[in-house]
Amino acid sequence: MSTQPVIAFVTGANRGLGLEFVKALQAAGASKIYAAARDPASITLPGVVPVKLDVTRPEEVTKAAALCSDVTLLINNAGIADFKGFIEEDSISATQRMMDTNFYGMIRVSQAFSPVLKANGGGAILNVLSVASWLGSPLLGPYAATKAAAWSYTNSLRLHLAEQQTQVSALHVGFMDTDMAKEVPYEKVSAASVARQAIAEVAAGKAEILGDDVTRAVKAGLSPEQAVYLTAMER
Repeated sequence: MSTQPVIAFVTGANRGLGLEFVKALQAAGASKIYAAARDPASITLPGVVPVKLDVTRPEEVTKAAALCSDVTLLINNAGIADFKGFIEEDSISATQRMMDTNFYGMIRVSQAFSPVLKANGGGAILNVLSVASWLGSPLLGPYAATKAAAWSYTNSLRLHLAEQQTQVSALHVGFMDTDMAKEVPYEKVSAASVARQAIAEVAAGKAEILGDDVTRAVKAGLSPEQAVYLTAMER
């Protein structure tokens, strides 16, 4: 990855962590940045190429990959969150909505861009996951399930794309100071700092990136007999 010009494609790039990824890529000297969003008019940062993309629409994914055929770095950032538990009446429909974006959307975009990355020397994929990939809570159950599925997919994708020399990295992080988490009464980390760290660690070839202290603590707590995921998330 470090030997190639960085031509990046970022999904969900109009706000939150996606916007911070774009800023971090600019600061790191990326040659070109495609900033994708459902409404390309919402991409207002100068110096980037807006792209219309709803990751739940296969035809838009295919068109984006054909348009952006020079990409060497794909950042699968697009995601939605509906804070509810599994026992609520509409939990299945909420899970389906989140799965379509957070899991199937990631698969659609990765499938479309994998041949692009191969043609451009291998490149890299960064999948934005969550500390919720490893544990849930009463209000994070469905969301956590989508991120756990995305984590499993990322681990398989890494092995599948190794032959074409595409690096696949996973970013796990807790709550960030974004609109998505503005009502969440937990400790939050700066989205800008997470984006800068992730870009630097992808460039360094890291397969797994832990974006904050909470995530590092949870990862360390997965192995003990009384593993952290056996109790409700308290932070």
